[in-house]
Order: sequence, then C-alpha cells, then structure tokens
Amino acid sequence: MTISSHQPETMAEGCPFHQPGHADDQVTMKSPTGCPVSPEAAAFDPFGASYQLDPAEALRWSREQEPVFFSPKLGYWVVSRFDDVKAVFRDNITFSPSIALEKLTPAPPEATKILESYGFAMRRTMVNEDEPDHMERRRLLMDAFLPENLEQHEAWVRELVRDYMDLFIDKGRADLVGEMFREIPMTVALRFLGVPHEDAKELRKFSVAHTLNTWGRPSPEQQLQIAEDVGRFWKTAQDILDRMYAEPTGEGWMYDSIRMHKVHPAIVPESYLRSMMMAILVAAHETTAFATTNAFRTLLSNRESWNDICENPALIPSAIEECLRVAGSVVAWRRIATDDTIVGGEKIPKGGKLLIVQASANRDQSHFENPDDFDIYRHNAAEHLTFGYGAHQCMGKNIARMEMRVILDEFVRRLPHVHLVEDQTFEYLPNTSFRGATSLWVEWEPAQNPERRTRSVLENPTHFHIGAPIKDDILRRVVVTEVEREAEAVIRIDLVDPHGRDLPDWSPGSHVELVSGEWRRYYSICGTRGDRSRLSFAILREPEGRGGSVHFHDTVKPGDVLHIAGPKNHFHLDETATRYTLIAGGIGITPILAMADRLKALGKPYTLHYCGAGRRTMAFLDRVERDHGAALTVHAGDEGCRLDLPRVLGGLSEGEQVYSCGPERMLEALETLAVNWPEGTLHVEHFTARSSILDPANEHAFEAVLADSDLTVQVGNDQTLLEALTAAGVDVPSDCCEGLCGTCEVAVVEGHIDHRDLVLSRTERDANDRMMACCSRAKDKRLVLSL
Repeated sequence: MTISSHQPETMAEGCPFHQPGHADDQVTMKSPTGCPVSPEAAAFDPFGASYQLDPAEALRWSREQEPVFFSPKLGYWVVSRFDDVKAVFRDNITFSPSIALEKLTPAPPEATKILESYGFAMRRTMVNEDEPDHMERRRLLMDAFLPENLEQHEAWVRELVRDYMDLFIDKGRADLVGEMFREIPMTVALRFLGVPHEDAKELRKFSVAHTLNTWGRPSPEQQLQIAEDVGRFWKTAQDILDRMYAEPTGEGWMYDSIRMHKVHPAIVPESYLRSMMMAILVAAHETTAFATTNAFRTLLSNRESWNDICENPALIPSAIEECLRVAGSVVAWRRIATDDTIVGGEKIPKGGKLLIVQASANRDQSHFENPDDFDIYRHNAAEHLTFGYGAHQCMGKNIARMEMRVILDEFVRRLPHVHLVEDQTFEYLPNTSFRGATSLWVEWEPAQNPERRTRSVLENPTHFHIGAPIKDDILRRVVVTEVEREAEAVIRIDLVDPHGRDLPDWSPGSHVELVSGEWRRYYSICGTRGDRSRLSFAILREPEGRGGSVHFHDTVKPGDVLHIAGPKNHFHLDETATRYTLIAGGIGITPILAMADRLKALGKPYTLHYCGAGRRTMAFLDRVERDHGAALTVHAGDEGCRLDLPRVLGGLSEGEQVYSCGPERMLEALETLAVNWPEGTLHVEHFTARSSILDPANEHAFEAVLADSDLTVQVGNDQTLLEALTAAGVDVPSDCCEGLCGTCEVAVVEGHIDHRDLVLSRTERDANDRMMACCSRAKDKRLVLSL
C-alpha cells in the first residue's frame, strides 16, 4: 500500500455527494453547523494523491481562502493556518487529544477478533490523554528527555551512525532508508528505552502496521493482515515489558517508568505502561526515520544548500529545522471539541473532530516570509509546528534533532559528493498524519571519498547544542560590492552572494543583522524590491554610539567577506489601510523609503515627511525627491522647516495609518499624540533599546508558571526570562534580545508585568496580557504564561 510521486492522480478527488452536472446537489451540502460546504472543501480528500504527495500544497487554497473548513469525505473540520493550528494545540481543554489514536477507518469484526486474540489493549498514552492525568504523568517521566540528560547519548549515536555508514561507504550506491535511516532511529529508541537489542528484529517488522491501522484507510481485506501485524507487534512489546517488569533494575526510560509505577501506581498505572511500550516505539522510530529521509531528499534536491552545509557544518541545526518546516514527517494531528467553540472565525460544535494540519501551517505566509522557498538561513524556521506545541509538544523532539544532526554531519564529512539517483520513484504509506518515502536511493563515486585521502575527516566532529538552533550560528556569507557615501556621515553598502546566487526576497520594513567579527548590528534594507541580486542598506556613523557604526565605516570595503542574518521583518507594512502618513527622521528614512516605494507601486494614497538637520545629512534625498516628490515634504532643520507633528497629524482620516522611524524624541512625541487614536494606527521602529544591561543588584528573582506545559521555571535576578526558559528546554523564538523586535513575545495569563521593551504601545502595556521575554520582568514574584 503506497502512494507514488510518479503515479497519476487515480484516486477520486470529487465530492461523493456532488458530481458535475448536478448543481442542485451542491446547494444542499451543509456542514454540521448548517453552513454551506464549498466545492473545494467538498472535494478535499486526505487520501487523494495531491494531499499524500504534498499536503501543504494541497491545502494552499485553504490557507488563502478558507482556513477552517468541514470535509464531508473525512467528517472532520480541517485547520490549515499557523495561528489557528497553534491555538488549537495551546488549548488542550477545549480541544481534547483523546481521539489522536482513534482509528480513522473502523475495523471490520474479523479484524477486531484478530486483535482480541493477541490481547490488544491500547488505551491512553502521552499523545491522547486529557488533563490532569497527562501532565501528572509527563512531569514524573520527563527527566530523561531534558537537554542536560540527553548530552550523554551523542557520542554513541555518532558511533552507531559511523558503523552503519561503514557498511556501504565503498559501494557507491545505497537505499538510505533500508540500509540506515530505518535502522538507526529504532536502535536509538530501543537503547533509550532500555530494550535489549536482540528484540529489535521483531519490532522492526511490525511497527509500520500501527501507522496504517490508526491513520490509514486500508480495505477490509488489508485490515486483516494489518490487524495480524499490529497484534504481533503488541504481543512482542508486552513480552519485552514483562521481562523488564520482572527485573526493573536496568537503565532506560521504560525502566524509569516501571520504577515510577511502583512508587506512584495511581499516576503511572500498568495499563499506561503497556500502551506506552508500543506507542513510544512507533513515535521514536517512524517519525524520526521519515524526518531524516525527508530531510536528505530535500537537501540533496537543493544542491546549493547542501554545499553550504558541507562548507560550514555549523549550519546543520538550522538546516534540519528548515527541513522539518518544509518536509516534516508529522503532517497532522487530531483533536475533538469538548464544547461549542470558534476556530479561525468558524463555528465548531461540541463533539466536532478536527484535523489540524501542521504541514500546511508551516507554509503559512502570514508567519513565514517566502514560505515556499527552502532557506537554511531562515531565522524563524524553528517556529515550525512539526513537533506540535504546548503541553503535548513532542517529548522526544531533542532526541530526533540530535540523531538527524549527527547523521547529516557524518554525511557532509564522509560523503559530501553524494547525490540522488535520477528518475527514482518515491512512494509513501497512505495515511493522514505521517509522511516519509519508503526508499531513498543515492549514489556517489567511492574514489572521491575524502577519507581515502585522509582519515582526518573523522576527527573533531561537530558538537551540537541540545535543543533549538543557536541563532548566532545562522549566518549567510556575503561579499561587499560597493560602499558609497549617501550623505554626510552616511554610507550605503551593497552585498551579493559569493556564488552569484539570488539573495532572499524581502518586504518593506525588513532588516538584516550585519556581522563582522565580534560586531553585530541591525540595519534596514533600502534597495530596490525585486532585485534579488543584491541587498542594500545605509549606516550612519555615530561616534558616541557603541562602536559598531564606526567599525563598519572605517573598515568595510569592496571585496570584503561579511555575514548577515536575515532578512527579518518586525516592522510590517499593512497594505489594507485606506491612507498612510510616513514620517522619517534622519537615517530612519531607510525602512520608510521601502514602504513609500511599495505604496506607490500599489497606487495607495500616502504622504511622506522626511526630517533632518540639513539636506547635507539626509541620505537618499535625491532619490526620494525623484520618486516621491508629489507626496514629499522635506523638513530640514537648517532651513527653519521643522516638522509640526500636531498640525500634520491633527486630521487623520478614518482607516489611515502612520509609520515612523527616527530619533527617540520624535517617536516619544508620536506615541504621546497617539494615545487617543484607534488601536493599530501608529507603527514605529526604534533605533536602539533604552538599556539591555541587567543589573542583578537592582533586580529580584521570580517564578514563571507555564500554563500550557504545567511547568514552573525559576528566573534568577541575574538572568532574563528568555534565558531561564531556554535553559529549561523551552523553545521561545528570539532575535534582538534588546526589546526592539517583538520576536520573543509571550502571552501572560496572570501577574503584573514590568515592561521594558520598545515594541508594545501604551494601550498594549496597560492590557497586561503579553510581554517581551528578553527584557521585561515580573513586578512581583510570579507570572503565569501561556507557554
């Protein structure tokens, strides 16, 4: 039972209740809430080839038009956008996980009898149990998964990878799935659990049956064989557990769980151990094997990215996260509504079943810029939802990351010249929730193996931090092509890719982080949108600053190799407003100019106010006057033409928005004026933070209670909330770490916030429902966060 990427679409994708030519039938098709079902929703078939081969592409129409819809073919509400999928994951009370392991295709009586003959009794596991049982068990059984306890496994995982590679490295051709990728995750899982290696053979044979049995749509005849395999898988797992239970002194997570059962039998009952013994093997084995297969196929299909990580293995963690985003092995999970509720504006009735499609959410353009591009330098790739989110986020995510990183590191060292066999057919097990090719053929020229020239390639392997990628390692190499003076004390720098490749697209308001040695500074992009051959930005020399601008002014020259992170955008232009007022002060013209260019291209009405000490100091003034003269007012201080903010902004029209970047005093004046404006009217970007230095002598410790995860994290007086969360293994995205960008925003349920950022408006601060983890703190001793 497979779906092939070369096979034509032979599975019916049409609505079973409506065929062409029967227009009246379409009118009568309703969802359980009585709303009409759209033609696209009626046609959606999760077992059709389009979804099976590329679920994100199959749901593109949904992300763009109907982000939550009822599927008559499936009998589920399908959720496709990032924010909605994350919201469902976050609320595991309203959206119960109890149906996560429910069979999509009911078993015929004959299959049920087969399972009963093996004593099959799969009940609650980590993925399908409700609160409070879930978190009570998870807390007791979580220690082995903590980053500090996973460090010990990396050395033997690498040794295992090398042993498997040794078996085929001189052959020149291999099916990586059959010869390595299915074997290593199973071996790692068994050792982590404490299962004897001699039991691996039986478990490997039957693990795939559980996937098809639970999330597939096998025929009645196929179900009989699947039931036989699932039954044998269950019995083998139970036999192993019985032996471990009789001698519970071994090392491994299942032994830890057995010991916890003896101490806390009400929280960790025997029935739970028996269900988890089977479920965790599938979770640890299948998903990691599929994820590794998908990652290698993706990277080897994007040769430039492969070459980049061969050149710089420090990029491997970010490359793995991007692979998990665009081609993750976990496609979708299921939930059931415990009450009438609303998701993405759509009413969901109590008892409504939801298919929340992470693969689609991971390609949502509202969260990921250029979502269809594969970019190993993407700054927020680790925000993908492949591991889930909240209390039910995958416990083993960091084991999977470690395995994938080590495997990739060994390949780029030992077989950098490997490539995909051309014209091979990729086949997939037909199911709604897990995706990975059943084979992956590669070939290479053994004579070119680096270790035939020197064994040094096996020395000093890359050591990877356990957890999400370190953002400082995600750097793109660029070359300076031009350094030009644009005004007094202002230079423009143009960058290109060293190999002549396109650089990432960017949107108005975007910036890059420029890196030269120890110097890292943020600069807004101000080049020509659509010209992906180069990135341009301007730097004002600030002798009284922190030294970065002086360094770049004095040292950067054409031909220099620098690094950048980004582009990133925390100053988005809302293109739906009725009218715009743009205000730039000094070097703040850089993001504002890009916005003016975009509004002019869209034909939107706007006015542009450009302020400076004098025309000699105003960068890009000639271009601004040329391209935006009709909308422009220049306010040059030495000409006595200062900007009168109350007069200019005294008569804002309904729906008008104001965007500004400039000196702090100008932005403070704008924020004072905006107190009584409608929320969302004013948008500003600051140059620098007020203070990013933490003084322990003037701080107090506090505790952060993570409501979604039921964890409590202690925040010392010498660390930020972000640092404490990261140290506890909680993935929180971050960027500037100065309270400027808003990336590290977390929702606050309870407690008083000491706001120290420059992102939130006064109204947003007064709401006391969100904070920036990198700088803001608790006013008192406790905060409760939606994490």
